[in-house]
Amino acid sequence: MIFQQLFDQTSSTFTYVLASRVGGEALIIDPVFEHVDLYVGLLERLRLNLVKAVDTHIHADHITALGALRDITKCITVMGERSSADVVAMRARENETIDIEGLSLQTIYTPGHTDDSYTFSLNDRIFTGDTLLIRGTGRTDFQHGDAHAAYDSLFNKLLKLDDNILVYPGHDYNGNTVSTIGSERAENPRLQVSSANEYAEIMNSLKLPNPKMMDTAVPANRTIGKNQQRLIEAGCAATTEEILRESGGNCLFVDLREEGERNRDGHIPNDLHVSYQQLENALATDCRLSRELKNEETQVVLYCSFGERSALAVERAMEIGNKNVTHMIGGMGAWMRVGGSIAQH
Repeated sequence: MIFQQLFDQTSSTFTYVLASRVGGEALIIDPVFEHVDLYVGLLERLRLNLVKAVDTHIHADHITALGALRDITKCITVMGERSSADVVAMRARENETIDIEGLSLQTIYTPGHTDDSYTFSLNDRIFTGDTLLIRGTGRTDFQHGDAHAAYDSLFNKLLKLDDNILVYPGHDYNGNTVSTIGSERAENPRLQVSSANEYAEIMNSLKLPNPKMMDTAVPANRTIGKNQQRLIEAGCAATTEEILRESGGNCLFVDLREEGERNRDGHIPNDLHVSYQQLENALATDCRLSRELKNEETQVVLYCSFGERSALAVERAMEIGNKNVTHMIGGMGAWMRVGGSIAQH
């Protein structure tokens, strides 16, 4: 496995790059905007294809690189379902997995530092964001933080994991890089409490100053959705209402979501399933999608969960000369809101 731990000196943020092999698919956790060139260079040196960029929560001390990496690499942006970000391509629920070639991260909802904080588990290690730090824990006094919720996340979820599980936090301010669950349980001063009320008393008495970039970072990190104005102006994007009204029966819906999303949320009846990660290969081969894109009598409508992947896919289809392709604005979420038909596996 390829595992790279990178560090931003300004915000003391750790970023993690994961892949199962050189030349394979990669995933990045908590990337920092100022280091986009560093990440892209690392990916190029290892011949990695970045397919997913993940944030553990809405950060208050740095601006995320999720949007920038999406625009450069066409990767899928991922956050937990409770995130207040305007648009990300995928929203993971607790106990679901975030998958790339050869690796699968399990999602653990760990609110407390913020109400959208998630931890991601991979075999022998966890990526805890700001929930559990090395000899510390994340503050709970802004962004709907809650010390009692943090106690529950720590003591009833993370500290119930095996002692040997490695802890990779989202920040460190003292030169540490990794710990273990057993070490934190025994030596983390904030975990030496006997009740949620005792923990809350400690956290509520910290009186810490706000992060220096909070007023800039939080709004920026909530508005990372892809700008789709160019597609709208080019006539390659339509609302669900427009599609339902104007399709006239000659419309092929193509679902770009992953199989787990289809199983969880259903899909548009009689659609074609080509996951976003399979799209490039499908466009380059003689398959149903590539043939339908050349059929001027059929309007091909690409959709996903919220419209990120379909917007990127329509741009790619247009680049190679396909004209009769439309991005469905708002994705499956918008389709469900207007009462569109849904089929279940």
